[in-house]
Amino acid sequence: MAHRELPTHYISRLRLSNFRNYASAALDPDPRHVVLTGPNGAGKTNLLEAISLLGPGRGLRRAAFEQLALHASEAGWAVAASLETPVGPVDMGTGLDQGVQTGRKVRINGSAAKSVEELGEYARILWLTPSLDGLFTGAAGDRRRFFDRLVMTLIPSHGAEANAFEKAMRQRNKLLETDFDPSWMSAIEAQMATHAAAMHFARVDMITHLNQLLEKTRGDAPFPGAHVALASQEELTEEFVSSSALEAFLTDLWRNRRPIDRVAGRTTLGPHRTDMQVTHLDKQMPAALCSTGEQKALLIGLILAQAALVRQITHISPLLLLDEIAAHLDLSRRAALFEILNGLGTQCWMTGTDKMLFEALGDEAQFVSVKDAQLTL
Repeated sequence: MAHRELPTHYISRLRLSNFRNYASAALDPDPRHVVLTGPNGAGKTNLLEAISLLGPGRGLRRAAFEQLALHASEAGWAVAASLETPVGPVDMGTGLDQGVQTGRKVRINGSAAKSVEELGEYARILWLTPSLDGLFTGAAGDRRRFFDRLVMTLIPSHGAEANAFEKAMRQRNKLLETDFDPSWMSAIEAQMATHAAAMHFARVDMITHLNQLLEKTRGDAPFPGAHVALASQEELTEEFVSSSALEAFLTDLWRNRRPIDRVAGRTTLGPHRTDMQVTHLDKQMPAALCSTGEQKALLIGLILAQAALVRQITHISPLLLLDEIAAHLDLSRRAALFEILNGLGTQCWMTGTDKMLFEALGDEAQFVSVKDAQLTL
């Protein structure tokens, strides 16, 4: 196995308090990969979930923050980490205070962050879990969220734009139920258009770079070649050269569709309806029609390509969280996966019930035993 390229960013200290099944947990890893092994229910995925909360969003399970405390109590919870970077360590922490039912708090280097999106300036986090195995055949909303998470690893502000759009759209939907003031509705639609345009161009920028990388590396990787596209409704397929042109188009569209949307009770067209389409290039087949094994391989290939893209463009090594990644890969594909991980220059956190599945990593990984919410190196 080739010698591993060291990550520019990696976790050197991790602390959990009252999180999921952990009353407390402490781990001080080095730059190598981290392999968490232990029986089902020991807390391996919970640890990955804690790390996923060091970035913007709701984490890899999308759970409500008030449900993350030990035994789902009201006692609150906390996750803290030191992230090593080329300019020194960054101390990051997030959590929910006892009895609080609203958004989580974030602290960076001892100071309260203005927003959770600030985490994305330091930690870029990608994950793959068994719950994503049905991504290509499931709901369009799941694919859209998956794709937007990829965008956020390149453009951290994308999440804030999406949230602002959703907030404005909810206001529009409520107004549609009333005898609204047209000028008030127009103002809300203008807000929606501003955020929608930012979302659109961020998505297009990311997908352009990702497809270029996928095409460049096609045939070199053990995972199938893929092409990613965004599918919008027919009314939104026009290409726009500027944000202002798209904003003008959207405001006209939503104004003209008010009667239709009023009957529907919702905003029927917009970036919230975009879908992600993936094609297996070697077979020229939509991912949704591929076998479950091929879909898994396509998904792994996309995550690995995005990790490489993040480092290439941002010069930040993303943290990779791969839950039960080795269980359904044959020996040759496992070895190939580990080879790619070593060349990516990332700190990858992996879980599994059988330590033997990861033996090909050798000294390139540190192995942590997880049993009854206890961590042992």
